[in-house]
Amino acid sequence: MTKIIAEIGWNFMGDMKLAEEMISAAKDVGADTVKFQYWNPERLKAGPWDEDGRKQIYESARLNEEKIKNLMDMCNSAGIEFLISAFNVVDAKFISSLGIKSIKIPSHEVANTELHKFSAENFDVIYASLGAGTESEVLKTVEIYKKNASNKYWVGMHCVSSYPCPAEKANLARIGFIKENCPVVGYSDHTSDVISPVVAVSLGAKVLEKHFTINKELPGRDNKFALDFPEFEQMVKNIRVAEQALISHGNGPMDIESDTITNYRGRWGGNGL
Repeated sequence: MTKIIAEIGWNFMGDMKLAEEMISAAKDVGADTVKFQYWNPERLKAGPWDEDGRKQIYESARLNEEKIKNLMDMCNSAGIEFLISAFNVVDAKFISSLGIKSIKIPSHEVANTELHKFSAENFDVIYASLGAGTESEVLKTVEIYKKNASNKYWVGMHCVSSYPCPAEKANLARIGFIKENCPVVGYSDHTSDVISPVVAVSLGAKVLEKHFTINKELPGRDNKFALDFPEFEQMVKNIRVAEQALISHGNGPMDIESDTITNYRGRWGGNGL
């Protein structure tokens, strides 16, 4: 079955009670995993986020060791897998020091060879987003995992690193390129629809990540384009139906066609000249 990751990210805005509600809702809606993001605002470089309100969000949604462990406990109680992203080696080392064995590398860092190498060597499960990467950058990253994580579970995830991403820019055909070069292919989807993920699964994606919220009116950019509970639930249902429809039953007739073969072939006669 396709692993479905509900990206909570910073949608909880640092409110741990809200994070707990979102974790519980993600479990109820059919997600297998919830994902958060770790960063240290002290290392944030100057940029437009200094003026558009994002820096304040980074501060309020900042995680520390205590909060991460609380989130992990919440996930354990809810019966859903915990996953977290890191944006640099220092932060990846911190996550590893907490005994966490799975990590997501965001598309912002597709060309961060140091981060990929550390992750390949120190985590058992790696989801490497390959959005915003040139072919040569993607292939260079793939080689890192082939060399350092050949005995581990790592996923190359197609992504278009734009928030939100219009469906006509989803470039799902690129999944074929990822599939040719990675042992497992996934799709980190930033569209706001429930159709693109199903198409990605039909093209071979085994992991599907989608932004999730329980209220689109919550502050922060990502809540606005994330799927809410009914939308995410519909997406999960669509994916599960697609998985059933994609099961191979061979090239010959199926048992449910026996009535057609036995009773309907030639029933109208009229074959003589």
